[in-house]
Amino acid sequence: LVDEYISDEFRESVRQVLDDALHGQQTDNYQVPLFTKHGDRVEVLLNATTRVDAAGTIVGVVGVGQDITAINQSQAELTRVANDLQLLIETANAPIFGIGAHGRVNEWNRKMAAITGFSKDEVFGKDLVDEYISDEFRESVRQVLDDALHGQQTDNYQVPLFTKHGDRVEVL
Repeated sequence: LVDEYISDEFRESVRQVLDDALHGQQTDNYQVPLFTKHGDRVEVLLNATTRVDAAGTIVGVVGVGQDITAINQSQAELTRVANDLQLLIETANAPIFGIGAHGRVNEWNRKMAAITGFSKDEVFGKDLVDEYISDEFRESVRQVLDDALHGQQTDNYQVPLFTKHGDRVEVL
């Protein structure tokens, strides 16, 4: 079984999983590639359990597998798209920032850093409104950001920010 259907790189580890099951140690969710009759590679999530007879003597291994090839391919595509979007945000020629549910900065692209003088590392995790918005605009900016966090969009709102040198800039 192992020599015929398992690739060289996984043979030893699959043998170990099967040997463990023959000695009473179950393995859950072990991911292993198998090859079909036509040579196609499929990814299988395997559970290997000890098989015992009526007297409790170990007589073999029961392997239950699930083909997760499509799931893995979908996850790889989602990762690729997420990486592409992250690159787009980071390199955009427009200032882009993001905040989490509690108003703390969780995104700050290169253009924001260039405009404000604050690097991503300097602003990450800090309260955007309390740290970078002047007193006179905090309430209105906080309201616009809270609305956005609740799904209510505000178009073309200029956010007045302080730069690292104390100057005020407005970001659209």
